[in-house]
Amino acid sequence: MPVVFVLIWSTGFIVARYGMPHAPPMSFLALRYALSILCFLPWILLAGVAWPGRKSQWMHLSVSGILMHACYLGGVWAAVKAGMGAGLSALIIGLQPVLTAICLSASGGAVAARQWLGLGLGFAGLLLVVSTKFGPGGEANWLNTGLAVGALLSITAGTLYQKKFIQPCDVRSANLVQLAAALVVTLPLALLEPAAIAWEPELLWAMAWSVLALTLGGSSLLYLLIERGAATSVASLMYLVPPSTALLAWLLFNETITVITLAGTGLSVLGVALVVHQAKTQTAASQTNKETQ
Repeated sequence: MPVVFVLIWSTGFIVARYGMPHAPPMSFLALRYALSILCFLPWILLAGVAWPGRKSQWMHLSVSGILMHACYLGGVWAAVKAGMGAGLSALIIGLQPVLTAICLSASGGAVAARQWLGLGLGFAGLLLVVSTKFGPGGEANWLNTGLAVGALLSITAGTLYQKKFIQPCDVRSANLVQLAAALVVTLPLALLEPAAIAWEPELLWAMAWSVLALTLGGSSLLYLLIERGAATSVASLMYLVPPSTALLAWLLFNETITVITLAGTGLSVLGVALVVHQAKTQTAASQTNKETQ
């Protein structure tokens, strides 16, 4: 599952770049959430899927849905709409495993020196790439960079929140609650957007892939992986997302890959790899201790 999830997740930034020229970001996402709900609802009713049992779980699912759908996707889509390329947005979001691992370690009492080193390398690589994107004609500015960083913080907070507060329940009903909460937040913003959706073939393809592959497939897999405690397995592959996205963006959209871009991406990948390796080592050690007790 982690491999399939990462392969699907990597296409999210490409789809945003592909669809955003033809739609305002919040209008696209509101329609995506509504169509995804329409797909989940008959599936849930026909299969007799159980709904979350407690009111507190509905609340926790709603909070995580707002963070992981409305805020995270809203930030990424808005950043791309504001001119950021798919490769750079993927590189910024690619630091999520670093922040997640350090937050989990800090909650346990200590952050290893190797993790701080990984965090430093990750941000150094990101700053190296971003520094070449600012200025006249560059794809980065304070607006889209702020939106992408906000998306990074949202997906990190949403992952940690879900892992801590949400009890195991059926992924289909859980996803529907999360999407409904995201729609409630996103729809009013969509109604305020002045531009209309242009129903071009590229937009239709982007919407179909977003609903069927990314929401029904990718988000469901992410929920299951977090629920089953496989966050480190996902993180161990997540650092492959930025370079693969950069390659796809170069092939599809002719986004420039320079020596500095390669060096910065390499530093970030190395930083994430260091943190992920430390997290996996700690998880393995903890499991061994539990088995010997």
